[in-house]
Amino acid sequence: MSSSAARHRQEMAGLLASEKGVTDRRWIEAVAAVPRELFLGDAVFHPDDGAQGTLWRPVRRDRTDPETWSRMAYADRSWVTQVDGVLAEDATRALPGAPTSSSTLPSLVVKMLERAEIAEGDRVLEIGTGTGYSTGLLCERLGAGQVTSVEFDPAVAARARAALESAGHAPVLIVGDGLTAYDKDAEYDRLIATCSVRYIPAPWIWQVRDGGTITTPLSGWLGGTVLAHLTVEPGGAGGRFLPDELSFMFARPHDRPSRAHYLLRLGEQRETRIAPAVLDDPAARFVAQLGVPSAELLGAGDHVVLLDVSTGSQATTEPAPGGGWRVRQHGPLRLWDAAEDAIETWREAGSPPVSAFGLTVTPQGQRVWLGDPGGPSWSLPA
Repeated sequence: MSSSAARHRQEMAGLLASEKGVTDRRWIEAVAAVPRELFLGDAVFHPDDGAQGTLWRPVRRDRTDPETWSRMAYADRSWVTQVDGVLAEDATRALPGAPTSSSTLPSLVVKMLERAEIAEGDRVLEIGTGTGYSTGLLCERLGAGQVTSVEFDPAVAARARAALESAGHAPVLIVGDGLTAYDKDAEYDRLIATCSVRYIPAPWIWQVRDGGTITTPLSGWLGGTVLAHLTVEPGGAGGRFLPDELSFMFARPHDRPSRAHYLLRLGEQRETRIAPAVLDDPAARFVAQLGVPSAELLGAGDHVVLLDVSTGSQATTEPAPGGGWRVRQHGPLRLWDAAEDAIETWREAGSPPVSAFGLTVTPQGQRVWLGDPGGPSWSLPA
């Protein structure tokens, strides 16, 4: 490794401790030891925004000044490494499309590892190897023999394996669906997911010992995200959401489906009970999402669209000529009614932050509750 890379790695470790809220000294030491530039591989994608949307331009390591590449590797930012299944090193031109793998900014990765309360001696199952950088941090702290990581995409998994080997780590790496069971080495002390899910997959409960924990971003198609930290107990799991704002790509089976063509501004019209712009607030958006778990959010401010792909139901808002706002609703689901009900329940409780919510998982279902398990609650689409 170059002296420049080593210097930038130490600087990043110091930044996480001084400005990003990471307090566990052992994770800071792991960041200082693990060469992130290995996990970026030979190329990354840079977003170029234009009139036709975002194009992802490959930036190759062998065509970049070493000092510049080192600064890129140790900036506290995410670097996309795959777009619609095409790895950056295989791209010959700028591509449209959606990111399908990335190296998430280190401060979020380390904060999640810290919040998972991972300690020496723990056996960890990681869902979503990605570039392998978080796996490398786990190996650095716990030892590779304590770490198992699962990656769905074979090309991404091969890339991560090569990077981990270059960094001197040999954890158990599995190519497969991390949402299903990997029972060979169960039960684990900790399960962490570096991808977002809409609900807790049942096999995760089986793979963690009683008293162990599951830490995962819990997201939905409205864009509301919380960090769930659940303790496994006989027959299920439960816990309160953490206050951190963490966002990762969806696990691919949980991502929103593609949309067919649709027409807007259909249906019956009425005045709204809430201002549509409330959904610009992350906590309110999460609450509305609980009411309409199968809907996608388009638009913002006064002009909001809720669209349910499976039923074609929709709600569209706009300012009313005499003041206030109005909504049109169409289809079998009254999406705006359900979102309003959830928001009003939250407001009656004082509009608390997401840390006031929690989740209980049982064989009968998964329910997000407000205040305590006996408070107002909503079912997840499990």
